[in-house]
Amino acid sequence: MDLGVRWKLHGDGRTPAPGAVVRPDERLSWPRTIGLGAQHVVAMFGASFVAPVLMGLDPNLAIMMSGVATVIFLIATRGRVPSYLGCSLSFVGVAAVIRASGGTSATVTGAVFVVGVVLFLVGLAVQKFGARIIHAAMPPIVTGAVVMLIGFNLAPVTASTYWPTDQWTALLVMLFTGLAVVCLRGFWSRIAIFLGLLFGYGISWVFDQVFGKIHSANGGTEAVDHWRLDLSAVGKADWIGLPSFHAPSFEWSAILVALPVVIALIAENAGHVKAVGEMTGDNLDDKLGTAISADGAASMLSTAVGGPPNTTYSENIGVMAATRVYSTAAYWAAAGFALLFGLCPKFGAIVAAIPGGVLGGITVILYGMIGLLGAQIWINAKVDLRNPLNLVPAAAGIIIGVGNVSLKFTDNFSLSGIALGTIVVITGYHALRAMAPAHLKSQEPLLDSGTSTYDKESADKG
Repeated sequence: MDLGVRWKLHGDGRTPAPGAVVRPDERLSWPRTIGLGAQHVVAMFGASFVAPVLMGLDPNLAIMMSGVATVIFLIATRGRVPSYLGCSLSFVGVAAVIRASGGTSATVTGAVFVVGVVLFLVGLAVQKFGARIIHAAMPPIVTGAVVMLIGFNLAPVTASTYWPTDQWTALLVMLFTGLAVVCLRGFWSRIAIFLGLLFGYGISWVFDQVFGKIHSANGGTEAVDHWRLDLSAVGKADWIGLPSFHAPSFEWSAILVALPVVIALIAENAGHVKAVGEMTGDNLDDKLGTAISADGAASMLSTAVGGPPNTTYSENIGVMAATRVYSTAAYWAAAGFALLFGLCPKFGAIVAAIPGGVLGGITVILYGMIGLLGAQIWINAKVDLRNPLNLVPAAAGIIIGVGNVSLKFTDNFSLSGIALGTIVVITGYHALRAMAPAHLKSQEPLLDSGTSTYDKESADKG
């Protein structure tokens, strides 16, 4: 069985010729391949260790399981889809909602485990029936609205939790990160979040030296005097050790909050597989279902031991676009580095020491970018928001999601925010489409970004 772990040496193994690309089944010399793997690790670091911190999960375990998830993905796709699987930011809002209602880390990982199961099953369905089932259930107006409400639902977390911890540090970090995203080029722009975090560490240390302790809430509800950057736990942490594991716990209320994120993950996977196919020149249509299933299986394994869910990372796709090196050998190297970092508790202590003000500045941009990805889906698919069939369900669902509107059924069960907003968008669109006059349905919605060519040949034959 070909597992995609055999690579031909590209040229002399040193520098590709001008205009040449290193294909997934090729590699450069091993020292250069390992160096590229390290670069992929740096690219994914920003989001992969911020996300678990925001979710209240162990960042060491998150990094370790991202390496395991990447190995699972590469084996499942037989090395044809070069991608790195890191911690998904789509679940940050879900974790915040679950914890706000009294949920624990086990409750969070239990809910996300179920999402992984559903994603795995969706992948199997796509393998059997083709990507058009995605289009039928979730046209661009639906996927765009769900991604948007997931991102914007996070706004209160920044406004009430992180930003007030240290507003001036948050403001400076926001400005620096924004400049880094816009003004830097190539690889450096891809790690702008990571650079923003480094800047935040530095400015927090400077403020501590110049102004002393700050009086604000620090992980609690009451304001106390505390250092902005407290590295006391770093010195006590071991250099080598296992991360903390825990079993998931399953609660229906938490599961219902988490399930809508499946839509965002499907859209992410479809777009990334399409992007990789266009860069490598390979037709990867037949690997979409496998990629989705592999993502689901990797997330199930990660959450089963207490880690966060995973998804394919656009940051690493950006690195490939910049270097024109698509070798899956580099991703195996990156997975190895991630496993080693996961075994270093001192690294986890450094991550856990991220000041609240720094997270405030980062999340202002990060959460907004997540939400605006939904608008990008609409733009790519040319969704017509002048059509009330598109406008009404999207508008209602987004306001419910952003405003965290609740619908109470019993004393112990209610739907709100992300879950209720997603249900309104999906059921509202399909119900209205069934009852709408013909002239509102005359233009069929386009396929999601990343799935526009899937099943084209079979459709032509039919």
